[in-house]
Amino acid sequence: MSEARPKVVISSPVDPDTLESLAPYADLAMNSELDPWSREDMIVHSRDAYGIIAFMTDALNDDFLRECRSLRIVACALKGYDNFDVDACTRRGVWLSIIPDLLTGPTADLTLALLLALSRNVIEGDRFVRSGRHKGWRPAFYGKGLTGTRVGILGMGALGKAVARRFSGFDCRTSYFDPQRLSDQDERTLRVSFADFDALTGESDVLVLALPLTPATERMVDHRFLSRVKSGCLLINPARGSLTDEEAVADALETGPLGGYAADVFAFEDKALSNHPRAIPERLVANVERTLFTPHLGSAIEDVRRAIVTEAALNIVDCIQGRRPRGAINDLSNASERRL
Repeated sequence: MSEARPKVVISSPVDPDTLESLAPYADLAMNSELDPWSREDMIVHSRDAYGIIAFMTDALNDDFLRECRSLRIVACALKGYDNFDVDACTRRGVWLSIIPDLLTGPTADLTLALLLALSRNVIEGDRFVRSGRHKGWRPAFYGKGLTGTRVGILGMGALGKAVARRFSGFDCRTSYFDPQRLSDQDERTLRVSFADFDALTGESDVLVLALPLTPATERMVDHRFLSRVKSGCLLINPARGSLTDEEAVADALETGPLGGYAADVFAFEDKALSNHPRAIPERLVANVERTLFTPHLGSAIEDVRRAIVTEAALNIVDCIQGRRPRGAINDLSNASERRL
């Protein structure tokens, strides 16, 4: 009698072709709806699962793992894993893997698109033309160019470096702050200079958030932070919504120095935080003149999304075949609850 094949749950609909590498090794159970499963439904589907391909709509903690004791691997189709409890996975002998590098370039591209659209009033101008009011050139919708602009990047990991490379073609004066300073050679290559935190936040015309979400960075962009930014500063957030206190951002747009805010990410998405909001603040959504929002499009490039899911599937294949998953971020050698 042949041994039962492992079950793998895919929590969001994906192109079946991206699962070709996994299909010979496992029985697949995929959510076919665009709406994510509720936590309860996710547990029901995953209780007897060997593996899960998880997405940004998912959150996984120790309570979840306690309900799904057959799990051997959670393969995340994402880079930022703050919604997933790494320690709980390690303790319970479950691999947690991510996709470390496929999302960086597309997210950096979108960062530049957000800044250009916000600074040059692209959306407002588009609405004006479509309204039928455009009668030929008139002096209106003046914005800010990038030549000579002081750009500050908070965080110089993979995303920060990719953003810096793109800004170098616009003759910006780009500075950065990161606890770990780049080498002189890297600074020359990226055409960036190091600045201390206060100088960067107080002197930049544009601030780009390129930080991971950690206890130290959660809501770092608060009222105090925003009170120090340069008048008219544009804040761009392609990283994590909860890097900002969104109510404080709304205040700074209405009465403070902030000139504009563009974001692809929002605090309500950060489900691992117990105090995460349920929606984007209405004041931010209503401020159409000084904000620009996109629905988490950072990796929304068709070929890239296929490659991300394929890579997540290959992590599960590695696990099934007894190898360390290629994108694993935890070490199970000292797991206290090893699953045999």
